[in-house]
Amino acid sequence: MTVAARVAESPRITTDHILKKLVAGGIAGCCAKTTVAPFDRVKILLQAHNEHYRHLGIFSTLVHIVKKEGVKGLYKGNGVQMIRIFPYAAIQFASFETYKQMFLARNCHGKIFILASGSMAGITAVLSTYPLDVIRARLSFQVTGEHIYDGIVDAYKSIVSNEGGPRALYRGIVPTMLGMAPYAGLSFWGFESLKNLALEYFPTICGKRSADSSTGLVLVIPAKLLCGAFAGAFAQTVAYPLDVTRRHMQVAIMLPDSHRYRSWVRTLVTVFKENGVRRGLYRGLTVNYLRVVPMVSVSFTTYETMKQFFHLDTGVAR
Repeated sequence: MTVAARVAESPRITTDHILKKLVAGGIAGCCAKTTVAPFDRVKILLQAHNEHYRHLGIFSTLVHIVKKEGVKGLYKGNGVQMIRIFPYAAIQFASFETYKQMFLARNCHGKIFILASGSMAGITAVLSTYPLDVIRARLSFQVTGEHIYDGIVDAYKSIVSNEGGPRALYRGIVPTMLGMAPYAGLSFWGFESLKNLALEYFPTICGKRSADSSTGLVLVIPAKLLCGAFAGAFAQTVAYPLDVTRRHMQVAIMLPDSHRYRSWVRTLVTVFKENGVRRGLYRGLTVNYLRVVPMVSVSFTTYETMKQFFHLDTGVAR
């Protein structure tokens, strides 16, 4: 069969479908990130060794933030996060669906292509929205009384003016892409694999009938949450050291020894030499599990639910 024939047999990718997937993905991302915003702030403070919080644990950091900065402090940087996450999640989910259909149109089936589609989608989303992630990290790293930036626009102008132009907005992009490729790939692969297992072996417990699914079944919400949680935890464990490297590079200019974090390799080595594996490369991993598990659960659950709302196919990717 020719490629053209296979494309004709595969589900058509229409503008309407793409727009619906973009909206579904954006809403899913915003819901997921808002759910875990306080833990996101704690993760950044612990990863980058903020002097006010480096000696504290997860929950003591949460309490200290509330005492020092009020409840609003738990959501510092979340405004720019929402501006970033809607297009990021929209692009990531829509790109995943598009790349998946491209592989299927070329008769490329199997989990390896789900992994590849997820990795490519993650990189596409990162490249599209990375400057906003840098600004969000800078704003989150600040503590009350020691502000360097007054807001999103001020942070953008300051970074571009004082740190070498627009290129500074992409500080840490290499470790981010190196970390995102396995993280996004494994997240999508894990969720699709677990969804497949749940619907194949436990259809009466984990599934319910739906005319919008090509398989005739969709996951019930508790099953979606569990599949997303396990997929996210596994993916984050693999990619976490590069996430730590990325954060150090993003906030390095705010540290007195910023010269040690100029390249991602040097940053990775410096963190490992000074703090080791557990206290360095995997510092903050516990709090990251606390945010990743509900975040990925809510993200995939909301996305699948929104696809059902828009009458899009939620069938198992094979």
